[in-house]
Amino acid sequence: MKFDVFNLKREKTGEIELADQVFGAEVKEQLFYEVVKAQLASRRAGTQSAKTRSEVAGSSKKLYKQKGTGNARHGSIRAPIYRGGGRALPPTPRDWSYRPPRQVRVGALKSALSLLAKEGRLVIVDAMKLDEIRTKGLVAALKALKVDSGVLLVDAKENDNLRLSARNLETATVLPPEGVNVYDILRHDHLVLSQDAAKALEARCLR
Repeated sequence: MKFDVFNLKREKTGEIELADQVFGAEVKEQLFYEVVKAQLASRRAGTQSAKTRSEVAGSSKKLYKQKGTGNARHGSIRAPIYRGGGRALPPTPRDWSYRPPRQVRVGALKSALSLLAKEGRLVIVDAMKLDEIRTKGLVAALKALKVDSGVLLVDAKENDNLRLSARNLETATVLPPEGVNVYDILRHDHLVLSQDAAKALEARCLR
């Protein structure tokens, strides 16, 4: 597939040829569900915890004798029925994360890239070079590219000017090519790639 390459003023500066298997693949939406569900599950803290009757503080002495009082047969003040007692079947810390097969993860990434390409929401620029760390300058560039409604910007991690200029923007996220994922692609309206980032994503999906 051939894509037009623009500068930050949306002036065409050339073309780039990318693999059909990555940017023109069949869109398999069922893979989105599998991968996004796994991503969100992996973000769960899993730190919810409560104490059982053996873990709470309190005397282990029997409250009163077994028979003859007319009361129920209690053995410990740490029982769940008492205030301050331990909980029955409490939640414990657990790891919610799991990892789908690589073929599923790569297939979902290819489908996401192909979906945005088919819908015209993928823009490739020659370079994302900003002269200084300035949010106003980045906002002007995004307006010129017509992607200011919500955009994922992908360029090398060494591009500190881009990363720091975008950190105060709610509608823009910056990621390196190796950090691009299905969830972040789908939750943005547009995807802007530098030429180097596009090639890096292509290589990542084909290896």
